[in-house]
Amino acid sequence: MKRQIKWVLVGLVVTLLAIAVLRALGARKAQQAALTEQTARATQTVIELAASDLLPLQMQELTRGLPVSGTLKAANTAYVKARVPGELQGLSVREGDAVQAGQVIARIDPAEYEARLRQAQLQADAAKAQIDIAQRQYDNNKALVDRGFISTTALDTSLSNLNAARANHAAALAAADVARKSMADTTLKAPMSGFVSQRLAQPGERVALDARIVEIVDLSRMEIEAALSAADTAGVRVGQQALLQVEGHAQPVPARVARINPSTQAGSRSVLVYLQLKSVPGLRQGLFVQGTLGTEKLKTLAVPLQAVRSDKPQPYIQVVENQQVRHVSVTLGARGQAGGQDMVAISGLPAGSLVLASTVGPLQEGTAVRTTPAAPAVQGR
Repeated sequence: MKRQIKWVLVGLVVTLLAIAVLRALGARKAQQAALTEQTARATQTVIELAASDLLPLQMQELTRGLPVSGTLKAANTAYVKARVPGELQGLSVREGDAVQAGQVIARIDPAEYEARLRQAQLQADAAKAQIDIAQRQYDNNKALVDRGFISTTALDTSLSNLNAARANHAAALAAADVARKSMADTTLKAPMSGFVSQRLAQPGERVALDARIVEIVDLSRMEIEAALSAADTAGVRVGQQALLQVEGHAQPVPARVARINPSTQAGSRSVLVYLQLKSVPGLRQGLFVQGTLGTEKLKTLAVPLQAVRSDKPQPYIQVVENQQVRHVSVTLGARGQAGGQDMVAISGLPAGSLVLASTVGPLQEGTAVRTTPAAPAVQGR
C-alpha cells in the first residue's frame, strides 16, 4: 500500500513539472512572436507618395465613340499644269517653298506663241481690209441701183460679199483671241497660297499639254478620311468632336466631322467620314492619325484605364486608406475619353476614395505610405 502511494506521488510531481515546462515554452514562444512582429513593424518600409500619385475618385464625363484612323492630308491641294506644250523656263521654286496666289511659278517658251499671235492679228487686219473693200463696192452698187443703171441682183451679190467679209473678220478676231490666250497660258501662276510639296518637272524640259509642274498644298486646313462601317456611321453627325493622336505630336489634336460621304465604297461597303483638324503648327500631309470620334457622353465614377490592375483573378484598384495600401476589387463599366485620357467607369468604390495612379506601380496590400506635401507656390515680389 505504501509503495502504491509512493508511485502516485512521483507521477503527480512529473505531471506538475511537465505542465510548468510547457507553460514556460509557450510564454517564450509568444514573447518571441511579439518581438518578431515589433521588429517587423519597426523595419517596415514606408512609401512616400507625391500629391499627383493620388487620384480622388469622382464623377467624370466620359466621351464614348468610335476608333478612327487615317492619313493626314490638306483639304485644298492643286497642281500647276502646263496649259500649252513647250520648253519649261524659269522654274525656281522647290519642295517646301511658300508661294502666294497669283505668283508666277514658271514660263513656257513664248517664242512660238508670240509668232502665232502676230499671225492671227495680221490675218484679222487683212480681214478688216476686205470689209472696207466690200463696203465700198456695196455702197457704189447701191447708188447705181438707185439710179436704175444696174439690177438689184448685183446689189445682192455685193451685200453677200460684205457679209462674208465681216464673218471672216470676226473669225480672224476669234483666232487672234485664241492665240492671245495661248500666249497668256505660257505664264504659269500659283492658283492658291500654300507650300510646294512636289516639283515634277525641271527647267529646260519640254513638257506636254496638261503636264504636272508642281503640287501646292494649303496646310491651314488639314483633314483625314476615315472609313467606317455602315452600322457605325448611324450615330455619326456633322459637327461631332474627336480627339486624334497625330504621328510625332505628344498632345492630342481636336477635330470635328466636316463631311460625310453620301455613298458607300464599292467592295468594302464602308462610308468615308471627313474629319477636319484644328490648325496646329507642325502638321504635315501624309502623317498617320488615330483617335476616337465622340458619339455619346456619359457621366459616371471613372478612373484612368491604366490604374486598373489585372494580375489577380478579378480586376482591382490600389487605394490608400489609413495611410496603407488596400486592394479593392471593382466592376468595370463603359470606357471613354475624359481630358485626353482613356477612362473606365467602375463600381465597388465610394466617391472620394484615393486611387493610386498607374505611375506608382504595384504595391503589396498593407504597405505603409505617406504623402509628401506639395511645395508652396512662389509668389512674385
